[in-house]
Amino acid sequence: MKTKTNYNLGELAQILNAKLIGDKEQTIEEYYFDTRTIVCPTNGLFITLKGLQKSGAYYLDEAYQKGIRSFLVSSIPAQPKDGANYLLVQDVLVALQMLAKHHRQRFTLPLFGITGSNGKTVVKEWLYQLLWNEYNIARSPKSYNSQLGVPFSVLLIDEHNDLGIFEAGVSQPNEMQALRCILQPTTAILTNIGSAHLENFLDRRSLALEKIQLLEAAQEIIYPADDELIEELISSNPVFDSKRRITFGKSDKATVQLKQYQTINGQSSIDIEISGVLFNIIIPFTDQASIQNALICCASIYSLNKNLNDYKSKFEKLLPIEMRLEIKEAINNSILINDAFNSDLISLKNALDTLAQQSRERKVLVLTDILQSKLADKELYQKTAELVNPYHFTEIVLIGEKISAYKKLFKSYVRAYATTADFIAQLRQENVDHEVILLKGSRKFELEKISEQLEKRTHDTVLEINLENLRHNIQTYRSLLKPSTKLMCMVKANSYGTGSFEIANALQQLNVDYLGVAIADEGKELRKAGILTPIVVMNPEQHSYSTVINYALEPEIYTVRVLKLFLQKLQEKQISEPYPIHLKIETGMNRLGFKPEQLDEIIALLKSTNLVYVRSIFSHLATADMPEEQDFVRQQIAVFNKSYDYFVEQMAYRPIKHVLNSPGIVAYPEHQYDMVRLGIGMYGYSEYKDFMNRLKPTVQFKTVISQINEIEAGESVSYGRRYQAKRHARIATLPVGYADGIRRTLGNGNSKVNIHGHLATVVGTICMDMMMVDVTDIDCKEGDEVIIFGENPSLSQYANWLQTIPYEVLTSISTRVQRIYYKE
Repeated sequence: MKTKTNYNLGELAQILNAKLIGDKEQTIEEYYFDTRTIVCPTNGLFITLKGLQKSGAYYLDEAYQKGIRSFLVSSIPAQPKDGANYLLVQDVLVALQMLAKHHRQRFTLPLFGITGSNGKTVVKEWLYQLLWNEYNIARSPKSYNSQLGVPFSVLLIDEHNDLGIFEAGVSQPNEMQALRCILQPTTAILTNIGSAHLENFLDRRSLALEKIQLLEAAQEIIYPADDELIEELISSNPVFDSKRRITFGKSDKATVQLKQYQTINGQSSIDIEISGVLFNIIIPFTDQASIQNALICCASIYSLNKNLNDYKSKFEKLLPIEMRLEIKEAINNSILINDAFNSDLISLKNALDTLAQQSRERKVLVLTDILQSKLADKELYQKTAELVNPYHFTEIVLIGEKISAYKKLFKSYVRAYATTADFIAQLRQENVDHEVILLKGSRKFELEKISEQLEKRTHDTVLEINLENLRHNIQTYRSLLKPSTKLMCMVKANSYGTGSFEIANALQQLNVDYLGVAIADEGKELRKAGILTPIVVMNPEQHSYSTVINYALEPEIYTVRVLKLFLQKLQEKQISEPYPIHLKIETGMNRLGFKPEQLDEIIALLKSTNLVYVRSIFSHLATADMPEEQDFVRQQIAVFNKSYDYFVEQMAYRPIKHVLNSPGIVAYPEHQYDMVRLGIGMYGYSEYKDFMNRLKPTVQFKTVISQINEIEAGESVSYGRRYQAKRHARIATLPVGYADGIRRTLGNGNSKVNIHGHLATVVGTICMDMMMVDVTDIDCKEGDEVIIFGENPSLSQYANWLQTIPYEVLTSISTRVQRIYYKE
């Protein structure tokens, strides 16, 4: 993240009361806290925060290797890096917040601080769309609203800005105090108080008390008039007596009162009264949340003493705020990153950072004119090129007359086109091969037409994987582990049906220690796609040993025969260095592994050769998900411990020791040893329901309504006439069937799907490519979205309907169903 209002290290040391080791004249222009976003740093300061599993020093080393030479640390490394500068503080996060507070105090610009349970990001981005051509606005990137995100956002303020719009979010008690001191808002907005993060507070009142602390710091406040709790808390607090209060809602007491609204053809016409004056605005959305968010924007514009009539045309052109950046499979083994939603420099930087995390060597950028900027074209595209050039694209495609005029500023191979249609006219699919393509630009340029040309599949039925929820779930499991405990994540069976490379790449970016695959070919494909994380092959077949060695995979060894064959292959390939292997001990699963009485034979064989060394020893628990089988688990663990100790005694070294799978991590954390293995838990499922409440669903199976038919009582649906209507009914046909992984047993009333928050019963026999649901009592139309499973119904509920387990559900989804990956 680059700023224009810079500090040198001497100034930072004084601001933070820090001890400086290094060059006090070194200027700092960029701040980083995530090594994955470091591409080509210039005068950067790395904020060395400690992760759940990795120490701050681990990330310091990685940042140094990527070119960072200045660090904010809580301890000086035992061996300081050559040419490195260190700012030593007691608490790195507190120091960052101190810096942001100091930085904010340098500027007198009006600043909106937005808090609430929902709508913060939408309100922020809509205000930006409504006001950007009147103000030079500093705003939070993405949804940066945390204890870490807020200070990083505030550091973006510079001398050119004349308005700030920032989010402030809390998830725990006692967090808002730090954020209000950093933001120092002139106007504070409370969107609502809902159920988000309520689990960490005593009740809704305690959550509200936490959030309204932001309002206490402002000169004027905007809040919902219809919320009696909020009105009571504000009216009873004398600190608000002197503040200008602006309320919104249906109440007659609301400053900005919603009189009525109607929805027509995908739009909402909203009548509003302010101080006795009626206004009408039209927004291109019909949902209740959008209507409330529009009302908040009206209140915000009113707070700036603006005439709402001057913004009517801008409200009509509001764009949806895409909370996610999609990553899709593309033709010819390529990856497509679709961020064609908005067009400004902050969102461009975010998209480039996502692109940098992809392992492919060939990277292509398709970039349109930047529309949301007050900068003159020359300065705008100079800054655009400065952002883009460090990423070293194989090719850059520029679309738009303005950006094309500055193509010489971009250092990669550049092609320029006036329109998207001009580019598509010369696009040849055969020229796209093993590359990652970022589509970035304004909706005006209809980049989705390029996406349609490049996507691997266009089936209306998709499996969506939320990479942010995947990260959350991994961090939740990591919170149960000691900092020294390593983490292996299982990506076998195409990452449980979710897509091996994309998941493996996300896991690699999360710095997991090992990946686990079932067969060598799975590991081979990951290596070819650029995955460098160590990979264990859990079931290496005899014919695959060459693949294992050629692609630096590490095999599980489970019999003496397998070890002898692998040693023979190592000899044939004349491997000079000892090769890592992993021994599996059979302790009661009775599937694969050495029995304890076979250890002497394997140890003798290992002592007779220097071709291999044992990287880890492990076993697998058969009943970790069954509380009633604790005695059997402890019996397995006792056998494993005895076998491991005997091996160490005989071989005089200690391999990595691991026995816990996903349920075992939760139920038996005292046996986490040196490493644990995480599988289905990554996707938000746990057999232990209390713990599962802490996880987030990662996978969502979706389709659309193809057609709606109206039938009369007595008419039947699908093969065999197994469903006959008992009344006049509306039946929706969905383009998904048993060829996509929907088992036929789910038909005839045995399951439901979610349409607009309502559960619709599956009726009739499920066909190869279609299924039917009863939507008689649901307001829906053809083309509407349908959730087969996700949050509701959950993966667990769906599996229960099938009388199976989530593992089987995920791995049964057909490969013809497109996998779409996205980040919030």
